[in-house]
Parts: sequence; structure tokens; C-alpha cells
Amino acid sequence: MKVLLVSRIDNRDALAFTEKIRTVLVKEGCDVIPESDTASSSGSGGIPLQGAEADVAIVVGGDGTILRTIQQMDRPVPVLGVNWGGVGFLADLEPGEALTFIRTLPAGFSVEERMRIAVYKDGDCLGTALNEAMIVTTRPAKMLSIAIAVDGTIAEQFRADGLLISTPTGSTAYAMSAGGPIVDPRVQGFLLVPLAPYMLSSRPHLISSNRHLEVRLESSKPANLAIDGQQIFELGRSSTVEIRRSEKPALFVDVKRNFFEKVDRKLRTL
Repeated sequence: MKVLLVSRIDNRDALAFTEKIRTVLVKEGCDVIPESDTASSSGSGGIPLQGAEADVAIVVGGDGTILRTIQQMDRPVPVLGVNWGGVGFLADLEPGEALTFIRTLPAGFSVEERMRIAVYKDGDCLGTALNEAMIVTTRPAKMLSIAIAVDGTIAEQFRADGLLISTPTGSTAYAMSAGGPIVDPRVQGFLLVPLAPYMLSSRPHLISSNRHLEVRLESSKPANLAIDGQQIFELGRSSTVEIRRSEKPALFVDVKRNFFEKVDRKLRTL
């Protein structure tokens, strides 16, 4: 089995634990290759995430490291996250239990698909998000006028600091902090959460991913688009973006843990 190792590189303990994982997997007969940044931190050679091919990618870090890994891989590879950050909703294992589970990987594992969203502007795909795409004003204390069109019909119009378009996976990230609901990741839908809306009647919406969804910026104020906090785009004024379900879902190693049990455990640490 070919294993790709990824670690956050700003933490010596995380890098040391990644080396422990490598040692365990080599003893199990696996072909273990670190990605480039992880390898350079220890003075060895690795491979870039773009174009990387492996049976599984083990990521030691927080949600940001996992998001960056998935963003940069051209071909979806099953990801197993070991939490070395804050809460770590995307990481299914804590360091104390990780090595025991990792030893079982060569015997086989199941994979869970997670929906991603693709954001289009003028027919071009700007990027793909596992957690969320955020549209936000570039001018503090100035609000955007936003219209939501579903299947060509205006479903909502409001003024706010911005809008989160989240996946069910991302419902436990920024969307939750902004007042959105926790959504079962098996649901195929777009979660829309206004950011600091002017009217209290502007509430979150959960819309089927089978529908045609457009977000229209109706004010002359400039806005930016952030995808998973990794990529930033200038939308300019009076832009329209289209939201689609990505044809390439993210893949995660299934550690056989109930999603709601995990959420309850993680939230108790906050």
C-alpha cells in the first residue's frame, strides 16, 4: 500500500509524530512517501501534492492543513486526519489513538465521500470548497446587497456583511459560528448563512444541490470570494456567481465513528 504523509510544518511535535507514523507503516510493509513541504522540514525529499497518487493520505494537523491538502490534490485520495490543531472537526483521530488505527490500514479500509461545492463566475470555475465559499465586503462597516436565485427565481434578498455558502461538512465550521445549523454530512445540499444581516428575518437556508443556485451581488460595493480560507478572488461590483455540486467529492477514511457522537465530543472541548 502506498501512503502519502502530510504534516503541519510549523510544529516540531507534529513533525515528530509524523515520523512515528512513517516508522510504523514501514514496519507494516507500506510504501511511505512524504509530501514536499513535510519532507523539506526534515531535510529529505518528497513529492508535491499536485498530481500525487497514493492509496491513502495521512494528514497530521488541524482543519487548515487538511483543507490545504485536499485543495492541492488534483486527484481525490482518501484522507485520514490526525488532529494536531484546535478542535479539528475534519480530523477523525486524536494522537493517542492514531497509531493503533493506522496499523490496521494495510488490511483494508472503507471510504466515505463528502460533497464539495464548485464556484463559477462567467462560466469559469474559480475553485472547489470542502467547507465553504465566503462572499464578504472588502470595505468594513459597509454592507452588500445580495439576492439568492434558485432555479432562476429570486428566493431571498437581503443586506449583510456577506454570505457563507457551506457544504454539510462545513456546517460545523464558520457556518456554525455564524448561527447556521449542524447538518448531517450525508445530506446533499447547499447551506446559505448570511453574515450579520441587517434584518433579523434573513435566516439560513438549506437548498438541495440538485437545484440551480446563483448568488447575485446587487450593490456597487466591491466584494471578495474566499474558498476554504485558502484562495481569495476579487468579485468586483454587481457580480453573479453560480454554485454547483462538484463532480469530485472529497474522500475520507471511515474510522467507523458516528458523526453526531464526534460532533458532541468535539463541541465539549470548546
